[in-house]
Amino acid sequence: MAGFTYATLTTAIQNYTETDTNVLTATITDQFIENSELRILRDVPIDAYKKQSIGNLVTGQNTINVPAQTLFVKGVQVYDSTSTSTGANTWLEKKDETYLQEFEPSTESDARAKPKYYAMFGGATGITDTTSGRLFLSPAPDSTYVFKIHYEAIPTGLSGSNTTTYISQYFGNGLLYACLVEAFSYLKGPIDMLTLYENKYKQEVQKFAAEQLGRRKRDDYTDGTVRIKVPSPSP
Repeated sequence: MAGFTYATLTTAIQNYTETDTNVLTATITDQFIENSELRILRDVPIDAYKKQSIGNLVTGQNTINVPAQTLFVKGVQVYDSTSTSTGANTWLEKKDETYLQEFEPSTESDARAKPKYYAMFGGATGITDTTSGRLFLSPAPDSTYVFKIHYEAIPTGLSGSNTTTYISQYFGNGLLYACLVEAFSYLKGPIDMLTLYENKYKQEVQKFAAEQLGRRKRDDYTDGTVRIKVPSPSP
């Protein structure tokens, strides 16, 4: 199935549900699309939405804001340098906040050092840095080290002003089926149709996950050519 634009997806939703804009207004279908996009993002980590953010720690401050629209943090590096992100660096170990509090509860100057651990702290995902959540560091930094956050971002969704996205173009069928699950739930449609599109979505998301988490994580030189067993008919 070819990819969708915002216009072709909304038309497809109406066609599959045999309704029109008198029943499914733009506001309603936009909510279907947003819910479906968030479902896909939580079901499958997508390479296209991997991001990095670089900044400097503040001496004595043991928290930093994660980047805006962060879905989850994949890892944090802290560099020995305070002015560039090149050179020696350390990957911080992720721990629970309670572990960090026990490890180094003070931010006083005699307890400061290059951070070793991090934990998610407060907030949730959101549009701005202050609502996206925070990282709790331990020990509190003794210098303005450069840090790099690797994270999965919530992308700008499909809409009338953003007519195509990676998901709509490369996972269009999965997005459509997820939207139809939303639509038939909203319309209180036949349970068999709801079940049909839920199963179709699950089938498509398995194939998409195999691509994102399997084929895109390997190459033929180091891992060998993928071999799929094809059953032969019995003689």
